[in-house]
Amino acid sequence: MNGKAATRGEARTRLERGRTALGPALELVHTGRAPTRAVLTAELGVTRATAGAVAAELEALGLISVDAGPSAAAGSQGRPSHRLSVAGSGPVALAAQVHADGFRAALVGLGGHIVATAPGCETIDADPAQVLGTVVEEGARLLRETGRRCVGAGLAVPSAVAEPEGTALNPLHLAWPAGAPVREIFADCVRRAGVVGPAFTGNDVNLAALAEYRHGAGRGARDLLCVATGHRGVGGALVLDGRLHTGSSGLALEVGHLTVHPEGRPCHCGSRGCLDVETDPLAFLTEAGVEPGPEGLLNQARTLLAEHYADPAVRVAAEALIDRLGLGLAGLVNILNPDRIVLGGLHRALLEADPERLRAVVADRSLWGRSGGVPILACTLDHNSLVGAAELAWQPVLDDPLGALA
Repeated sequence: MNGKAATRGEARTRLERGRTALGPALELVHTGRAPTRAVLTAELGVTRATAGAVAAELEALGLISVDAGPSAAAGSQGRPSHRLSVAGSGPVALAAQVHADGFRAALVGLGGHIVATAPGCETIDADPAQVLGTVVEEGARLLRETGRRCVGAGLAVPSAVAEPEGTALNPLHLAWPAGAPVREIFADCVRRAGVVGPAFTGNDVNLAALAEYRHGAGRGARDLLCVATGHRGVGGALVLDGRLHTGSSGLALEVGHLTVHPEGRPCHCGSRGCLDVETDPLAFLTEAGVEPGPEGLLNQARTLLAEHYADPAVRVAAEALIDRLGLGLAGLVNILNPDRIVLGGLHRALLEADPERLRAVVADRSLWGRSGGVPILACTLDHNSLVGAAELAWQPVLDDPLGALA
């Protein structure tokens, strides 16, 4: 082989290697793990020239920005590395969330950045097609107003979503029929609204856990357990080595039906005293002797906890929920042995109200809690289920940027 042919062969090999690295490189920038080209080079295990070519191609696709003239940090030596960030005006995913107190649509860019949101109504129709059609139209309106390119759409629902059918098995707090084909309905609404890209659907707490793992309080964890109570009920999710553990058919981690108060309230699952009915916003209001108001159960419960914690009735109610939540978390720690727990919704507010009490209950009732303790943190992302819904739509782009955007 002559010299020119060898050079062309090396260039072709470098190009192929670079294109193979596009997806992993984009995910590193997306999750904040490659803030500079030097870090990108090290994480990918490629040459500096290949990393530069990868960054340039992602920039040409409108996905990231490369700062070509960064300043060196004070006291640093050597040539400073180019800084990498997600493109501020790049494509977005349409994210939608439906819950017991309403719905919300949003546009979410790379990095989990929410570009625009549109809150919806406070009453959810019993017909899922009616609700999903409305929320998708709100998202389509945001796309028209911003003029952003859309890579796809994701939906978060407060129900287990069976795979591979995409049916909502137990959307009890929405009064939707069991087994509603939400993925099919959502995809049809997306097409009808003229939104470009594939459509995905998932459980809201699963998606919140994915968002927190990539962009929030779960960053750096290997086995992340997320437990949250939103507007009604309690959900759980487990992220193992970057992937959601959803079980054989998408139904894993229904932690809301752990019994934590055997003589407690009847649960819709047929048991009594489940986390679902003992530690959600309605349970807190009931324990405190407060009637539900018009502002939504979660907002009312958070406000009561934040503004009236000194009230003995509110404090006793909060302590009762903390003890039951701690008992449930201890059981999950014994079974799953996570290296981090993040709490969302009202559970986040309970943790912040009395962190030592909750951590003490978990440590006292779990084998692994006693031996070293499992960090229990509050979720840090606003609208993490929306961000997680967008992650579903972004995943094909992270897997194959060139193919997804062709």
